Amino acid sequence: MFEKEYDVIVVGAGHAGSEAAASAANMGCRTLLVTMNLQNIAQMSCNPAMGGIAKGQILREIDALGGYSGLVSDTSAIQFKMLNKSKGPAMWSPRVQSDRMRFAEDWRIRLEQTPNLDFYQEMVAGLIIKNGRVTGVKTSLGLEIRSKSVVCTNGTFLNGLIHIGDKNFGGGRAGERAATGITKDLIEAGFEAGRMKTGTPPRVDGRSLDYSKMVEQPGDEIPGKFSFSDETKPLENQRSCYMTYTSNEVHEILKEGFGRSPMFNGRIKSIGPRYCPSIEDKINRFADKDRHQLFVEPEGWSTVEVYVNGFSTSLPEDVQFKALRSVAGFENVKFFRPGYAIEYDYFPPTQLKHTLETKLVEGLYFAGQINGTTGYEEAACQGLMAGINAALKVQERDEFILKRNEAYIGVLIDDLITKGTEEPYRMFTSRAEYRTLLRQDNADFRLTEQSYNLGLASEKRMRRMEEKKKNSLDFVQFLKDKSVTPEYSNPVLENNSSSLMKQSDKIFKIFSRPNIAMEDIRKFPGVEDYIVEHELNEEELEQSEIQVKYSGYIEKEKNNADKLNRLEDMKIPQDFDYSKIKSMSFEAREKLNKVQPTSVSQASRISGVSPNDVSVLLVYMGR
Repeated sequence: MFEKEYDVIVVGAGHAGSEAAASAANMGCRTLLVTMNLQNIAQMSCNPAMGGIAKGQILREIDALGGYSGLVSDTSAIQFKMLNKSKGPAMWSPRVQSDRMRFAEDWRIRLEQTPNLDFYQEMVAGLIIKNGRVTGVKTSLGLEIRSKSVVCTNGTFLNGLIHIGDKNFGGGRAGERAATGITKDLIEAGFEAGRMKTGTPPRVDGRSLDYSKMVEQPGDEIPGKFSFSDETKPLENQRSCYMTYTSNEVHEILKEGFGRSPMFNGRIKSIGPRYCPSIEDKINRFADKDRHQLFVEPEGWSTVEVYVNGFSTSLPEDVQFKALRSVAGFENVKFFRPGYAIEYDYFPPTQLKHTLETKLVEGLYFAGQINGTTGYEEAACQGLMAGINAALKVQERDEFILKRNEAYIGVLIDDLITKGTEEPYRMFTSRAEYRTLLRQDNADFRLTEQSYNLGLASEKRMRRMEEKKKNSLDFVQFLKDKSVTPEYSNPVLENNSSSLMKQSDKIFKIFSRPNIAMEDIRKFPGVEDYIVEHELNEEELEQSEIQVKYSGYIEKEKNNADKLNRLEDMKIPQDFDYSKIKSMSFEAREKLNKVQPTSVSQASRISGVSPNDVSVLLVYMGR
């Protein structure tokens, strides 16, 4: 029925599980993906969209590393937007509105076409752990399936409890049962567990909405895409989203249900996502605001189902319905299903290594919401990294860890295992101290070679990246070498309200000015000829422009990153006993013993460890 022993078993087939299974199998491991329902592989449990602020950067990193999320996002997109274009390129974040059904279908097809990957539909009810090492899983039917490693990506299913008003019932998401047994086994193995909460808004019938009362939100005039490969193409047609607002009247109706709200009557005891609060939490916490934005998002090309982004709620369904009917454009709304909140088990991620392997059980990896994160993209990148490292461990190869200056993925994992989280963790650009280096446009430059060395990125993709990089750098060098006289430059400078030149200067220096764009320098002698002769595409031109405009910032961040890496290279022995360092603060000793950082750099990022404590540590280690 099964292989005698798998290399990797992945538990759960959400975004984390799907990426974990794909990466392990593509690296040559015999992989089994076990899920409670094979019809719901890569289900978009909440909003029908991928990417966004910082999440778009993560998605491009996943693509550069050979994951599938970028490809699937492109093939299932109904709208594309590059967010934050009015800001610098470090803040640009791609986002797609997705066709929910097509997204899941494409994921399943890709997984089924992946060599070395088997599937099985059943609930994993426990883990087989012997002598501190995982050796397989137990199913609800009593089957034992052996494996050299296990990746747990249980999402919101571990002892999941759904709340709608004063009703609650077990479930992993609407219409699906909760998973039981794994939490018990992990606690018995010595793991610390906790509870978290998330929520989702009502889905409504788009035919019952009056879009004339809303503000249309179209996609970009010239849409882009996520994947760096030529396997996908940008959208030619797009569907619009819409925006409307709540009002004081809506808020008063919602307040009528507060007494029956599980958030306020004590039924929900866990903490929800700070940056994606429920509508009742918003009007309670921001009582001074008389309205909140609602984004009306179609769920696909053909379906009439609509997602009401911004109206996440666990209020009774009658209150949800009455309140939504008071929103402009929703006067005749019909529900497909009400919103709800869900509580579930998670395991504080300070119990993990940078590889996402657990410290307590060898060969056991956690990825996604089991680690306290929220969001498809955060889950997917963890699944990718856990799958990669599970495969590397089985193959007895060196582990794969991304540093904070190499990827948003590195920032996310380091934040989780170093600082932990007591509320659902969400990635933001502000969390990345080297965000000028970690732009969405250069994820392929940063990560493709590493992916190629792992055996994930193809040689074709590697060569494509190298060509793009060479063409961009060569063009920048051309601009550094080529001069232009005031005769040609001053009309352009005057047109852009920039100070005029009195003598010839390098085009690079002129291009560095804030008001000067690519379309301006293309008017200078020789520039357009170079672009045509070398057949530079839009990606290469954009990359060149960023390298010119932000060269100073990029160089500064590289220098700062080099300083960080020197501290990263100062390794701390495993199981180091900090209680011996009496001149260090008690809090620092306690936190350091708990986290067991692998380097001085990681130690310095732990909450409660002061610069003085780090200095004491360096002296103690003889550095």
